[in-house]
Amino acid sequence: MSASEIADYGLLSDCASAALVSRNGSIDWWCPGRFDAPSVFGRLLDADAGHWTLCPVAASDRPAEREYVEDSLVLRTVHHSGDGAVAVTEGLVAEPGARGHELGRNSPMVLARVVEGLTGTVRMRCEYVPRPDYGLIVPYLHCRDGQVLADAGPLTLHLYSPVPLDCAHGRAYAEFDVSAGQVLGFHLASAPAYGPPPQRLDPAPALAETVEAWRVIRELHPYAGRYPELVRRSALVVQGLTYRPSGAVVAAVTMSLPARLGGTENYDYRYAWLRDFILTMRALWVTTCPEDTGRLFDWAGRSAGRTGDEPVPIMYGVTGERDLSEYSLDHLHGYAGSRPVRVGNDAWRQRQHDVPGVLIGAYLLRDELRPLSDESKALFAGLAEQATHWREPDAGMWEDRGPGRHYVASKAMCWGALDSAVKLAPIIGSHADPERWAAVRDEIRATLLRDGWNDRVGAYTGVIGSPELDASVLVMPGTGIVPATDPRMRATIEAIATNLMTDDGLVRRWPDDPAGFVACTFWLVECLAMAGETERAAALFERTAARANDLGLFAEQIDPRTGEHLGNTPLALSHVGLIGAAWRLTKPEFD
Repeated sequence: MSASEIADYGLLSDCASAALVSRNGSIDWWCPGRFDAPSVFGRLLDADAGHWTLCPVAASDRPAEREYVEDSLVLRTVHHSGDGAVAVTEGLVAEPGARGHELGRNSPMVLARVVEGLTGTVRMRCEYVPRPDYGLIVPYLHCRDGQVLADAGPLTLHLYSPVPLDCAHGRAYAEFDVSAGQVLGFHLASAPAYGPPPQRLDPAPALAETVEAWRVIRELHPYAGRYPELVRRSALVVQGLTYRPSGAVVAAVTMSLPARLGGTENYDYRYAWLRDFILTMRALWVTTCPEDTGRLFDWAGRSAGRTGDEPVPIMYGVTGERDLSEYSLDHLHGYAGSRPVRVGNDAWRQRQHDVPGVLIGAYLLRDELRPLSDESKALFAGLAEQATHWREPDAGMWEDRGPGRHYVASKAMCWGALDSAVKLAPIIGSHADPERWAAVRDEIRATLLRDGWNDRVGAYTGVIGSPELDASVLVMPGTGIVPATDPRMRATIEAIATNLMTDDGLVRRWPDDPAGFVACTFWLVECLAMAGETERAAALFERTAARANDLGLFAEQIDPRTGEHLGNTPLALSHVGLIGAAWRLTKPEFD
């Protein structure tokens, strides 16, 4: 059996790692301990890379119904068969007693699944096929005392089952009946191979505790704007993509899911991008308490460290790792045959001019400007100096792997970096050079508004001197370099809405982009709202929000022909885009 469609997966998270479970009850992705750890279930990328299925034996014409329990990331799925119905409630459990922001700081690395008979008697099957290290390891399975021990490589996996399982050839299997009112709990614990075994727990109370931990997070994060239910769901997803020990927010929990089926642009997104940082900070500011924004900001500053002549890396591992060198897993066939399957991401080596603006601008979003340490003052001054190199080409927002080019959005972010640095000069102190920074800032604006505009196209284009439209320029009004109401910016917004919009109403990044990009569509919503077209913006917002899957999750892109989600999932930038657009519709003047 192959992987399900990308939109068919639900997210489970303990704010340290994540699992994906399909509607038919198969956990096809889990990387215990850290988002970027090797998978133990990887059927998402290869039929033989591991899974854990728990579902009725007999298929039903009636699709399963699922929802998250009380605004948590604990999932409840109701399966139907000709003989009755069962519910499976599952999640990555919280550490005992954790509440709110304590969730994930010391994850027990336990995946719990509780089967409850609702009506009749349903024949169920449990198929457990662990394949650690991205499917490279076929472990020995030992079945004894209600436990299946998978022993191979750096981890041991302990599956505690209320029904006996037959073990053979790295696979454990059982069929069993569940009657109305009957409750059976399974749980799978991961532990280091050379450490103590994990403690056994009771799955049902553990999941109830986990729901309570998530409930406290929601109570800490009131939201008083438009579309509150949609915003709260996206905020919960962003929380689920947060590596709580450090505060980093990963771009997605998956790797190598393709933007084009069968294509080769399949990248590992289980890291934290500074490019997305200011948008994520803004989303957290809108929907969460200051602790989240503070921890994320502190993580970014610590990860960036001391700046020099070399550009600040655009991305990091969840605890600040810089070297994210890329390699291919040639033994995996890839999602829908999309190869290569990549681990790591060589974009960490790229120069992107937006990074300084992202870091300095994010500081201005904080509720209060706390005093900067000497190290932070030097960091901000160094970032401002890097922005003065705006005339150099870079890889751009979409991380083109060819020669550097002069991207309009990148230079707009250099303007934003210097504009923010000038405002912060009194706080930066002796490290600051506000007069020179202001002069370079003004030079960038004059150059960009002159040379970034293409008379033949009638719009600001993606690259200076190029006739090709690019949705990245939709970030320009948000930087402050040009308002959305400016006639040229207004013409650019219309050109993008006319020429980059797919037939199903999503915005492509560029004309040959294979699918609509969810975040870019929400950026267009913001631009329309800032331009005063609130009703048009709201209609586009609602059409786009309706493209989420049944659990409110977005991948990176959506195929305009099939409506299928494409790219890594769930994508933080898509959900951050929804939050930003909803808040912009609430407060058009927000920046």
